[in-house]
This record gives sequence, C-alpha cells and structure tokens, in this order.
Amino acid sequence: MSTSSHSDPSPEGQRSASAIDEGAVHRAKQEIQGLVQEVVELSRSEIEPAEFYSALLDKSVTALAAVGGVVWTQEDGAPLGLEYQVNLRETGLAESEEAQMQHGRLLQQVIAKGEPVLVPPHSGFGESSGDEDVVANPTDFLLVLAPIKSDRGVDGLVEIFQRAGARPTTQRGYLRFLSQICELAGEYVKSRRLRHFATKQTLWEQLEAFTGLVHQALDSRETAYTIANEGRRLVGCDRVTVVLRRGSKYRVEAISGQDTFDKRSNVVRLLRKLATTVARTGEDLWFDGDTSDLAPQVEKAVNEYVDESHTKQLAVLPLREAESEADEHPGEKKKKKRENILGAIIVEQLVDSQQPEGMLQRIEVVRRHSSTALTNAQEHESLFLMPLWRLLGKTQVLVTARNLPKTLLATVAVVGLVSALCFMRYDFTVVADGKLLPELRRDVFAHLDGMVEKVSVSHGQLVEKGQVLAQQRSVDLEAQIMQITGQLAETQQDIQSTNRQRQLLDRGQAEEIEIEELTGRMAQLRESVISLQKQRALLGEKREMLKITSPISGKVVTWKVRELIENRPVRKGQRLMEIADPTSRWELEIYVPEAKMGHIVEYMQKRRAEDPEAKLEVTFILATHSAVRLEGHIVQIDTSAEVQGESGNTVRMKVSFPQEDLKKLVDNPAIELKVGADVKAKVQCGERAVGFVLFSDLFDFVRSKILFRL
Repeated sequence: MSTSSHSDPSPEGQRSASAIDEGAVHRAKQEIQGLVQEVVELSRSEIEPAEFYSALLDKSVTALAAVGGVVWTQEDGAPLGLEYQVNLRETGLAESEEAQMQHGRLLQQVIAKGEPVLVPPHSGFGESSGDEDVVANPTDFLLVLAPIKSDRGVDGLVEIFQRAGARPTTQRGYLRFLSQICELAGEYVKSRRLRHFATKQTLWEQLEAFTGLVHQALDSRETAYTIANEGRRLVGCDRVTVVLRRGSKYRVEAISGQDTFDKRSNVVRLLRKLATTVARTGEDLWFDGDTSDLAPQVEKAVNEYVDESHTKQLAVLPLREAESEADEHPGEKKKKKRENILGAIIVEQLVDSQQPEGMLQRIEVVRRHSSTALTNAQEHESLFLMPLWRLLGKTQVLVTARNLPKTLLATVAVVGLVSALCFMRYDFTVVADGKLLPELRRDVFAHLDGMVEKVSVSHGQLVEKGQVLAQQRSVDLEAQIMQITGQLAETQQDIQSTNRQRQLLDRGQAEEIEIEELTGRMAQLRESVISLQKQRALLGEKREMLKITSPISGKVVTWKVRELIENRPVRKGQRLMEIADPTSRWELEIYVPEAKMGHIVEYMQKRRAEDPEAKLEVTFILATHSAVRLEGHIVQIDTSAEVQGESGNTVRMKVSFPQEDLKKLVDNPAIELKVGADVKAKVQCGERAVGFVLFSDLFDFVRSKILFRL
C-alpha cells in the first residue's frame, strides 16, 4: 500500500507529489471498500466454505497488495487444517521441518489468545529456553494474523504474507483490515452453522415423523405404502418404490405418490424384474449411468428398465429381516448374517442426477427402519389364527352398553336369515339354453365332388320337394362321359366295318373259318356297345345328381346360403344347406350342462320310484317373446355329452309341449317364429332349501374343487 518515488525539493514538485499521493490513496480506499463490500455479500450468501474462503483470501491479498496468504480452519478441537492458500511455497516453510514446527506453534498461540497480531520476519514471542519450543516467524515476510471467531470460539485463522519495511501505521492498517475481514468470516461461519442447525432440526423432525409412521401399523401393505411416501420425503429423491417378497416371487407393493398403479404396465413389470434379480444376488445396486461393472443378468435388467423409465440414478437395496435380541446367544459371535430377504427398496432420481447433501445417510436410515418395520409386520401377520384374533378384538366394541341392543338385533336378524336359508323350501330348477326347431327338417348334402356353379334359392325361400336348389359341375364326370361317348362311337364304327367285310366275304369264295371269325367279332363289338351304353346311362344318372334338389317341401333356413357355397368346391357328403317345414310340429332341444345333470338324474330317479310314468316338467320362454311362459316335459335324453358353444360339455334333451300354445304366438302377426329360435328353459328338480337354491353353484364348486381333493 506504500509507494516510493524520487523527491523534488522545489515547492511545485512537492505540491504535484502531494496531489498524486492523495489521488492514489483515494482510489485505493475505493477499491478496498469495494472488496470489503464484496466480502460482506459473500458472507451473507449460502455458498460452500471452500468457495467462500478462496474468494475471501483472494480479495484480502489483492486489497493488501500482499505476496500471499493462507486460511486455516479448525473444527471441534481438531488440528488446524489448510483450507486455501495463495503463494504459500514462496514463504520457504516447505523447505524446513523446524520452520514448520515454529510456524505451527505460532498459529496455535494466536488461536489460543484469540487476538489479531503482527509478527515481523524472523522474530518470535513467548520463547522458552528449549529450541524445540520456540514460537517464531521463520519467514522473510511480515505475518498479519487474525482469528475467525464465532459464537462458539475460534473456528479458524487468516494469515497474510506481507512485504517487510512498511511504516508502523501502515502495518496497523493491515491488521485492522484483516480483523474486519475475519469478523465478516465469523459472521459467515455463524450464519452457516445456524442454517446447518435449522436443516438438522428439520431432518430430525422428518426422521421422527418417519419412524413414528413406519412403525405405527402392523400390516405389510400399509407399511410399504408409508415407506414409499414418507421415505421419499425424508430422502429427498424423485421416487421410492417398495417391492415385497411373497414366497418365491416378488411384487411391487407401493410407489410413492401413487395410490393405485397398473401392475401389468411395462415400467412396473420391468421394475419388478430388476428388483427380483438384485434381491436374489443379495448385493446392493447403485446405478449412475455406468453398467460395465455389473453382473450380466443385472446389467440386462437395469438396461431394460432404464430404457423404459429414463431414470438418471437408481439404487436397488435388498431389505433383510431385522435381527432380534432373541436370535443372539450371550458370549457367541454371529458367524453368518441372516439372508432372509423381505423385499427391496428402490430409490430413483428421474430428472437431476446430482445427489442432495446427506442423501446416502438418509437412504440408510430409511432402509434400516423399513427392515425393522416390515419384519415386525410380517411376524405379526404370521401369528396363528391372526384373522380370527382380529375379528374377536373388534367384537369387543359390539358388546358395549351403547351397542349391545344393535348387536342383539343384528344377531337375531342373522340367525333368522340363516334359519330361513336352511329350512324354508323353494322350487329348485336347472337352467339350460335351447333351440326351437320344426320336427320335419332335413339337411341337403352334395352327392358328388364338384363345383357349385349356381344356387337357385336364398335364405327364407319356400321350396317344394324335388325342386332344384343348386347346380353342380364335375369336370371329372364330364371327362368320363366324353371318354365313354368316344369309345361308343369307335365301337359302332368297328361294327359297321366288320359288317361290310362279312358281306364282301359272303359274295366271294371265302373260307368258312374267316366268316365265323368276323361273326364272333361282330358279337363282341355288340356286347361292348351294350356295356358302353349302360356306362353312359350311369354317368347320365350321376350328371342328374349334380342337380341338388330339396328332399322335402319347406323353407330354406341356412343363412346366406349363396355366399356359403356358390362358386365353391364341395366334397361328397358335405352339408350344403338345411330345409325345414315350419308347418309341421315344433320341438324343443335344450342343452343341459353336464355338471348339472346330477341334480336332474337324482330327481328323476326319485320321481320314477314313486311313479314309473312320471316325467320331468320344463318351463321355457322364447328370446323373442320373454313375457310368455310355455310348459312341456322331457321325452328323450341323449346318452352322450357333446360340446355346445361356450357351455362346454352338454347333454341334449328333447322336450315335448302342447302345440296350441305355440300356435297362439305364430298367429300373432307381430311375432315371426324363427327356426332355431333361442330358448331359456328351466328343468324342475323338486323343492330344496332356499340356501341351496341360491348357492347351488357354490356348493358344486366346493364339492368338486375342494372337498374332492382333500
């Protein structure tokens, strides 16, 4: 801060030098004030200590035009630590161990006194008789030392290496400036410690809230939900997921911020796969973008999940069953860590890959308490007859004086309802689907292989017996007819030729044997002609069979018959269409599920024991007219079961009913009776208890699926 120049003895020179000095001093003061103001702003900010101390020392060295300096810090009685330095090597302390010891004792003595001090070069104070206890400044620089003090004492020390030779007033100015800077540093340390205490207090409050909530419930699912949501707040991450082990499988139980989620979604499915893979290894997984050091199966699971969820950072931590004091025996050292995996906790950073301060410690706290809470919950759930004990515990509320009348009334109502279900009788019926069909109906089949060239009828059209319904064409048959026709023409030509040869021989003097040969050939050719004519007649009959005719008079009931068979090849015996006569008697076919046949057979045997001629009554309704109930009785039961649509194995039964009731519906012009109309039928199986009637399906399921397997 001092400047040197050649003196001018003249009055004008003295006035000029004085003006220059005053201007330089004014500018230097403004610069120093600006630097001090910058330090003030830094002390009020929330920057990290390393950044603050580096800026503080750089500005101090600049303001004092010093050679360098050091910021020493001390925490909780620990030795001084070098926080930041400028040109420390130029002091020469690194070259002498003895100089370092002397300098260190000097720093300790300044901290002990807690006052700023100026120490000239190669001098000391508080010297003792032994050389090893000398407290001195072994450097060539003036040391300007000032402690950084806060509410709990000295937290550090700022040391400036200044050039020697300045005036005493200037040196005292150095000390005042550095003391002011250290006061600002003390304010920074104090405010930072207060912020740290506030943050720590908030963390303790969050931790207390988390531990209270996570140990509150003894239900695994509820505990997992608390871990996911409260754990995310405590850790400060983007998402926490809890995966629980159920037997040999793992299931995603809770995701923070989501009351419900689709367990079949790709993200949840891949997350479950990742947690399963990591939990089976028993090792923690920390992922920050690099998978080169992971096992192949873990690397594959991580890459699949990250590609789907775009997670920046990921931690999968297996949760092991917490060890209780009862598991350990006094004087025995635990040889092996328990490997009972409860599940896993997944911590994710979705946006920012930078970890918040103290995140790892918070994760470990959440993990430890989660293991304990889940262990307690699962042990509680595994208690013998726990659902019964819970129910009995809840019943205590029901027998209090205020709730006792309501409890008695509800008990009487339940007993009455159960008695009614067990002792009241009601009609028991077996419900079955069916179809209403004319008694006279025929299927039309193809008699030969061929192509259906033309279909002459359509759905719903009335036809007469023998009417042509469709025309087939058989290329093979036409080829056979052409072949037979050609052979017949050739044979007839042979007959004419042989006949002419015989006539010529009769006129001449031919031998008798030649005439007999020609006569025999004529007989053979005539037999061939007769055989070929019969074959052609048979082929003609086959050609007539290509005309598909109706076997009965009635109506075409096949839907879209032209689209089904026209211009399509068919095989011999293939069903082409169905003809039904709606004017004939109608019959009902019902299809009873095979599982229900036991009730029908049981009731039928009971009825036949009383009356051999007894028949089972059937009540049915048409799907087109459900308001009208028709009644009939079973006349025939098929001896075998067959698959019928979605009902599975069914037994076909034929039901007879009065035709007059059906004619009333047919005579109604608003209703058109359809062949194969859907019917809902009820087969009467006597009277049974109301409870059995209502829950017969449940009883059948218990008998076949549970009791039978015991």
